[in-house]
Amino acid sequence: MTAFARAALDLILPPRAFDGGAALTSGLSMEAWNRITFLDGPVCDGCGAPFAFDAGEVRCALCQAKPRAFARARAACLYDEHSRDLILKLKHADRTDLSGLFARWLSRSAADLLEEAEAVVPVPMHPSRLFKRRYNQAAEIARPLCAMSGRTYLADALVRRRDTDSQGGKSADGRRRNVAAAFTVPEGRRHRVIGRKVLLVDDVLTTGATAEGCARALLAAGATQVSLAVVARVTEMQARPI
Repeated sequence: MTAFARAALDLILPPRAFDGGAALTSGLSMEAWNRITFLDGPVCDGCGAPFAFDAGEVRCALCQAKPRAFARARAACLYDEHSRDLILKLKHADRTDLSGLFARWLSRSAADLLEEAEAVVPVPMHPSRLFKRRYNQAAEIARPLCAMSGRTYLADALVRRRDTDSQGGKSADGRRRNVAAAFTVPEGRRHRVIGRKVLLVDDVLTTGATAEGCARALLAAGATQVSLAVVARVTEMQARPI
């Protein structure tokens, strides 16, 4: 279908947004788009947490006190009641059609990380869980992101060798213990990451324990740098156990 024919069809039958309303070019209705808190403003250069004012490429107190294994992180939006539904639809409701939308968000929010990255790696899922769910949401986002950016997609360079419990409901220390030594780059795949700057992709950043585990495994395999891009991140208050 030509661009003219597609535009004419859109006038007769306006495209529907992922949330059910009339779609903007973003893929969401205007109401849904306005409710999501996109992190377009100043953020911590280390973890991507939003800042109240622009102070340049600086890091928050937490990142200064305890540097992470991943060099930098960016999130497209805050994880709240408005973004949660879309993310969970991809994660648990077979809505893989949302992956392209999230990839476009990341291509903007993590543009500086993509520019310096030489390869993109999704946070892996254990084979037993992948068999039950049938797809890895991080991989579904990373694949179109690579197609948009022209970066090398390393689908299986990083593996989860232990089927960890869900991170939900665990404290920060509990999350770290849960994923300790859970990730690795198999010996036969290390040549794919050696000497490369890698961008790790996931759906949500909570305490950063999973991203830490993945980054450490990639660095141990020879990656020169690991950065992180996620669709959404929780606030510091949300990350605290209830």
